[in-house]
Amino acid sequence: MAKLGAIILTGGASSRMGEDKAGADWLGRRAVDRVAQLAGDVGAAFVLTVGRASHGLPFAPDRVALGGPTGGILAGLAALRAQACDQALVLAVDAPTLLAADLAPLLQEGPPGASYAEYPLPLLIATDADVSGITADWPIGRLVDRCGLRRLTCPPDAAPRLRGANTPAERSLLLQALAAFEAPSDERVRRTGVAL
Repeated sequence: MAKLGAIILTGGASSRMGEDKAGADWLGRRAVDRVAQLAGDVGAAFVLTVGRASHGLPFAPDRVALGGPTGGILAGLAALRAQACDQALVLAVDAPTLLAADLAPLLQEGPPGASYAEYPLPLLIATDADVSGITADWPIGRLVDRCGLRRLTCPPDAAPRLRGANTPAERSLLLQALAAFEAPSDERVRRTGVAL
């Protein structure tokens, strides 16, 4: 059975957010901790961050500081190969409200992997993908095409969670949705009229 690892990209400058996105509080938990838990919940045997700091998790530094997400993916793939992982689930730290159901279509795909056509992340990629010649400055979409990843259609209700929070306004909207989702079930029924 394939061994799944996870890469959490944390190397961005967070300039639009105005604070470190990895350490941002999401209802009492850091974004990076929420994303790491989700990775474990969907079966990742090894979870690491890639960027400028470890955030208390296994860590691989970006090959080029602030060089872009593709550089982080390349560094993460090398680190996961060293952990004998066959597949890498690549997640953005700015999407801490993702659900396991959002990732399920990707995880059901076999090698070489998959991404959503509408969003560059998350994606699933084989750790032995041929990344020769790919450089840190490549757009993720170019990496997806080069590695032959399948492009799936994003479930419509998942779009805000996949898009993540790059600005305070986006974060505010996702926090409201998260608070409603994580409310006790009787409170959810009172607010929405629907039992989940």
